[in-house]
Amino acid sequence: MLADFKGAGAAVAELTRQAMGGTVLFQDALAARLNLIQPSRSDVIHCLEKHPLKLTKGVKQLVEALHARGTHVYLVSGGFRQMINPVAAELNIPTHRIFANNLIFNDDAAGSFKGFDDKEPTCRDGGKPAVIKLLKAAHGYSPIVMIGDGATDMQAKPPADAFIGFGGVVVREAVKKGADLFLQDFDELIDLAKRG
Repeated sequence: MLADFKGAGAAVAELTRQAMGGTVLFQDALAARLNLIQPSRSDVIHCLEKHPLKLTKGVKQLVEALHARGTHVYLVSGGFRQMINPVAAELNIPTHRIFANNLIFNDDAAGSFKGFDDKEPTCRDGGKPAVIKLLKAAHGYSPIVMIGDGATDMQAKPPADAFIGFGGVVVREAVKKGADLFLQDFDELIDLAKRG
């Protein structure tokens, strides 16, 4: 969305496809995408204003059902906190349960693009398994289930105990083949979460 807003949609989509399909290292695709986009703070703000939040059908109900049973839900993403924070707010997920990349801006009026925080585990290949490992060590969560639509999500098992592939937005064959369970919508998971 941010790439389209900045006029680099096609090139960034190809880099994203390669990273999510597992043919390019995530950190290489991330750096290349940001070099193309060069997003400023004002770009992010205007992009969010012009493209209001749109959640995938069923995700809000799934998160609500998980919260109702006392399950902690985290957002672990190779995307940017600046774009993910509104999603977390809509889903009632506290910001301390977000692991995502962080854009860094210069101090000029527009907040021009400076770079990204390379200390975030999600900025490199293998970052999502590192986050799961950290969560297990810090909180003793068991089991941990990762849900996602990309190769970097699938990499989280192990240490995640299960990986559910999601194809409701885009189907990636490698993810479909590698998932413990592959779903096109969240209905089955919502039912399971409600049943406890």
